[in-house]
This record gives sequence, C-alpha cells and structure tokens, in this order.
Amino acid sequence: MLHLHNSYTRQKEQFEPIVPGYAGLYVCGPTVSGESHLGHARPYITFDVVNRYLTYLGYKVRYVRNITDAGHFEEEGRVAEDKVSTKAQLEKMEPMELVHKYTNLFHWGMRLFNCVDPSIEPTATGHIIEQINMIETIMAKGYAYEVNGSVYFDVKKYADEFANTPNPYGKLSGRILEDQLETTRELDGQDEKRNKADFALWKNAPPQHIMRWKSPWGEGFPGWHIECSAMSSKYLGETFDIHGGGMDLQFPHHESEIAQSTIAHGHAPVRYWMHNNMITINGKKMGKSYNNVIKLTELFSGNHPLLEQPYHPMVVRFYILQTHYRSTLDFSNEALQASERAFRRLWDAYEILNKLQHPANETAGDAALDKQVVEWCHQCTEFMNDDFNTAKVIANLFELAPVINGIKGGQIKADALSSGTFILLKNTYKDFLEDILGMKALQVEQSNKLDTVLSLLIEIRGDAKKRKDFATSDQIRNKLAETGVLLKDEKDGTVSYTIE
Repeated sequence: MLHLHNSYTRQKEQFEPIVPGYAGLYVCGPTVSGESHLGHARPYITFDVVNRYLTYLGYKVRYVRNITDAGHFEEEGRVAEDKVSTKAQLEKMEPMELVHKYTNLFHWGMRLFNCVDPSIEPTATGHIIEQINMIETIMAKGYAYEVNGSVYFDVKKYADEFANTPNPYGKLSGRILEDQLETTRELDGQDEKRNKADFALWKNAPPQHIMRWKSPWGEGFPGWHIECSAMSSKYLGETFDIHGGGMDLQFPHHESEIAQSTIAHGHAPVRYWMHNNMITINGKKMGKSYNNVIKLTELFSGNHPLLEQPYHPMVVRFYILQTHYRSTLDFSNEALQASERAFRRLWDAYEILNKLQHPANETAGDAALDKQVVEWCHQCTEFMNDDFNTAKVIANLFELAPVINGIKGGQIKADALSSGTFILLKNTYKDFLEDILGMKALQVEQSNKLDTVLSLLIEIRGDAKKRKDFATSDQIRNKLAETGVLLKDEKDGTVSYTIE
C-alpha cells in the first residue's frame, strides 16, 4: 500500500483515492513572467515521479498543472501589481507575447528533464469566468467584501468561525493570525482592507494596467490564490486527492486556497497535501537578493558565474532524485559532478544488463545471492510506497549494479541467479530507472556528418581557447547549447552530449 506524508496533518497516511482506481493530482505551475530556474526544477521533477508512480501502480491519473499567466502579485509587495503585466512593460512586449515566450521556455525545460506532460494544463487567463463565479459565491456567503472595485477575503472572520473545526486557519502552514496582524507591514492598499491579513480575490485595475477584465466590481484582474482553487475544482472536483507544490507555497498561497475553497464548496478541497523542500545554493536560499538564481538555460549551457561546467538535464534530474523530496537539497558543482559520475555507473550497468543472456535455469546456482537480489528488487517497491523515497530506490539500484557487472566480467557465474530472478532484475531496472524515475541516456546517436561538423566546431573552439580568445570559445559553447548540444571539457579533451 502506498503511504505519503500529508503536510496538512503532518503524518504519513495510506493513500486512499476518492474514486477507486483513479487519482486526481494538482500541482501549482509556473508564473510565466520570466525564465524557469533550478528551484523550479525540483517540484516539477518530484511530482512527475509521483504521477509516474501512481500510473505504474495502475491508477488512471488526471494530472493538472496550471500556468499562471495573470494575477500573480505579492500580498506583501509595495503595490499589488500583476507580475506578468509588470514584466511585459519592462521587456516592451504584449503580455500574451511575454507569456508565450516563457511558457515555451518552461515546456522546453520540462521536455529536457523528461517530464511527462500533464493531462490538463489550464491557464489563469483562460478561466476568468470560473474565478469570478467563485468570488461571487464567497461574497454571497459573507466571507469577502468589495472596496473600490477590489474584493478581499475576510481572513479574520474565517479564522474566528473555523477555529474549533478540523480546518482552522493556519493549520497547513502553522501560521497564527494574531502574529500576522502584528507583523504585517504598512503597505499601499492596506487601508482598503478590514484586516491586514486579508488577501485579494480581485484587484481593481488602475488606468495604466494592461491586463484587465470586466467583472461585477469593475475592470480588474484576479488574485493569485483564487485561480488555483477555481481551476482545480473545475477539472478535479470540489474535493480531490493530492495537491502538490513547493514548501514556499504553503503560505500564503495554499493556506489561502484552503480557506476560500472551504467557504465556496462547504468543505476542505484536498485529501492529501504534498510539499517538496527547497534547493539551496552553498547553504543559502536561492533568490534574486543573493544573486544566486540559476536559470535552466544557464544550467544546461554552464553560462553562469556559479557553474564550473554545463550540466546535462538527466544529471540534474538524477541529482534531485538522489535526495528525498521532503529534505533540503544543497546545490554545489561538486554534488552535480558526483551525480554525473554516479548516474553513468548506474546507466552503464543497465545497458550491460540489457545485453546479458541468461542460461534459463530455474534453480539458482548461488541461493544466497539469488535471495539477496530478490530482496533488493522488492525493496524498490517498498521504498516508493513509503512516501516516494527515490533516494533509497537509487541506493538499491546501486546495490544491484555490482551483480550485473560481476556477471559480465565473469566474477559471478551466469547461472548464479535463477531465470525468474534474472527477469525480475531486468524488470526492476526498466521499471524504476526508466519508467518511474524517468531517466534516459545522456546522449543520443548522431549521423556521421553531424559528428564531423561537431568535431570541427570543438577543434575551432579548442584553438580559440589556446589563443585565450574566450569570447569566441564561449560563443561556440553557448550557441551549441541553445541547439541542444552540451560541451564539457575533460582531462582527455572536450566531450559533447546531445539533449532532446
């Protein structure tokens, strides 16, 4: 039985879907006002594995991951200005032009990480009507109010009236309303609210605001939190199985989702909340203020001051999955380089295994080894059933690798394992390394002509480096990275990897 850690109850619970055989999964997608970065990679790889494993267990999964293309503004910001609208003005682009650009970049990154496409990928701008309808329902029930064309959720009223229920305000994030009221800064627009902790469901659009829609309260744009409640309930129902996202979304985003959905529908919206932990860089939280944000384009090209080399998407994926999703993951060049070496060893063993032939004996020549291999294989399922513990699965695959290499090298006889165990071993590697963890080879075959052209470019780049013409050297590397060819300088020369 699958057990997962429910962030809402802070306990590990057995997964029991609302509808037997079906699983509804909603994950908060990106705000496409800029490029995706390393921090974004972790939740989408984490929940890609959750999606893959639920499918592996036989569930028919509806995986919904939204695109926030409007309405994402910080409640604590100086002005409640839509991030997409603001960035569009900075880049001198139409908002939808900007959204299209960064949505395509996000999809490009997800393909390189070998993430399975979601079943549905709704956009905030495509569901304005659903958001307005939900706001109207909340207002009709007395938990929201309108001021100057903006609508706010009455957090204090909700907190007071639900204090002694199973869904009190702050249960998910551990926040206490009184502390929020004391610590919330005095900001623009706060005088409109009844209480400082209230959050916007709809904001009145000033004359200069580009993105705006008609509503019962005048022209404006939706709040960030309401979009996920509206879209998740539309496609997964008023109560669904799993809601995922990064820990940084617990407050205010997910806490607000719970409050507004509970009022709109009369009950809690989600059975199980799952949150992945953060990626830090050299012990510091990733953020613009620390100047340590690494965009995916920079990660794959190596074109960032904190990077010693480019990193293949599969190496990054493997690095993320080597740590349990609820544990903090600290980025360093050394860690990623170690992950690359480790993944190569594991994938090499997998390729050897696929070429090995078994003598088809039904009885094991080495009963103790046979029993151990069976145990390691079965434990992979046990570890995934224990809150998606990919780190322990990978550790077991490494335990099996010497057995594979030993059979190939002759140190272990080919008939040491029974035919059933040998088949189990093959299936375990295929199921877990490829289908569940979503890994694939670091490079793909290229035509001889392309190899010749690539070799020539590598040679030209090498000459440029010898002349200390680093501008030309970097230009060749970066341009190749844009086309999906990564160059890595090693002791014996430059090696290329092609990514799709």
